[in-house]
Amino acid sequence: MTATIDPAKVKELTEREGAKLDAKLTKSREMYAKARVHLCNGVASSYQLRDPWPIYVDHGEGAKVWDVDGNEYYDFHNGFGAMVQGHANPEIGKAIADRFPKGTHFALPDEDDFVVADELTQRFGLPKWRFTNSGSEATMDAIRIARAYTHRDPIMKIFGSYHGHHDAVMVSIVGDYENIGDKKHLKSIPYGAGIPKSMVPLTVPVPFNDADSLEFRIREMETDGNPPACLIMEACLMNMSIVPPEPGYLEKVREITKRHGMVLIFDEVKTGLTIGPGGATKLFGVTPDLVTMAKAISGGLPMGAIGGTEEVMSVVESGEVYQVGTYSGNPLCVAAARANLEKVLTPEAYRHFDELNSYLMEGCTEVVKKYGFPGYSIGFGAKGCVTFSPHKIVDYVTFKQGQRTDLNQLCWLYAMNNGVFMTPGREEEWTLSVAHDKAACDAYIGAFEKMAHDVTSD
Repeated sequence: MTATIDPAKVKELTEREGAKLDAKLTKSREMYAKARVHLCNGVASSYQLRDPWPIYVDHGEGAKVWDVDGNEYYDFHNGFGAMVQGHANPEIGKAIADRFPKGTHFALPDEDDFVVADELTQRFGLPKWRFTNSGSEATMDAIRIARAYTHRDPIMKIFGSYHGHHDAVMVSIVGDYENIGDKKHLKSIPYGAGIPKSMVPLTVPVPFNDADSLEFRIREMETDGNPPACLIMEACLMNMSIVPPEPGYLEKVREITKRHGMVLIFDEVKTGLTIGPGGATKLFGVTPDLVTMAKAISGGLPMGAIGGTEEVMSVVESGEVYQVGTYSGNPLCVAAARANLEKVLTPEAYRHFDELNSYLMEGCTEVVKKYGFPGYSIGFGAKGCVTFSPHKIVDYVTFKQGQRTDLNQLCWLYAMNNGVFMTPGREEEWTLSVAHDKAACDAYIGAFEKMAHDVTSD
């Protein structure tokens, strides 16, 4: 039986644990006062914010990080899922150190560029690659390539998914939307200010795990004379806890997009190299026209990538699309990526991820059963989470109906107060690294059990 969770008790525990954490972060508070004078909100990105002040990091090593107050944590945040190599990985460090004396930037190609492209081709089964500096750049360029290839302007995305911070995809992500429309006519809703009103209708959202609604909307757009250029999607959603594809769904999406002349883009910024050596593309056995990557590709250095078929990437090779960037293929970043692919993310590393993730999910499942907690554990490779919902989440609607955001925040506080660093203030999954071990997993499970016990006890 599922325990009844009292919102008042959750609020009381949240206040208690929040005060406990704040008391440990006095140097971060002092640093915030200095940082906010000229740095907006005292942070370099809005996703680094935390109320009442951010947590400033001092250093990391292996599976751990230390904040400026000297608090030590097992790091399951891992830089928004980028650091599967672990902090200060010696192989990545050696590659950067060896590259640095030769020069850090030329805006010219070198050998590492095509070696990395060759390795990515072997892993993802797509023959043509270009590099960028971030995931947002990768998805932005991929959409431009799709539009050029199809000679169409509208695009489609999954409602509730995040694909970076450029205008085309800052639409219908996750928010307190009261009226989002029905499954066949989900609304295009801008995510934050500064997005041109003229851009928003060009991005048409559709539900995840619903191929019929996808095809209905495509046909409607074709009838209106505005067929979509592409569907950009995560093959396994990573922005609403973790939502895998239902059996047969991706195969249907692949068939539908091909039949309607659309480019299928798998956004593998989060899943690429984390949930398997060939990301979601290989794990689920469906090959798109384009994949986009970043985060885990280069050991914490800023780098992204776009992979594609010969046919779709022909608009880049012909010069029709200007896929450009001063720092694209930066020598330090690509040297780190080469070391990462050849020496760190080996078959042994993925066996390690699978073993630890199973251990972690099983431990969390036992806690769920023991306390009748409303949730379930799910994960692949280095990624996993406990989804705080009494029912299975398959799309945005079921996510909003079942997800307990108050429990997310409370779980984060318990983790932080028990030596487990998680993403500040966001509903994010955990990310393992090659440096994590069962002791780290036990710390995570232990923090989760303390929270489950306190929330469900009389």
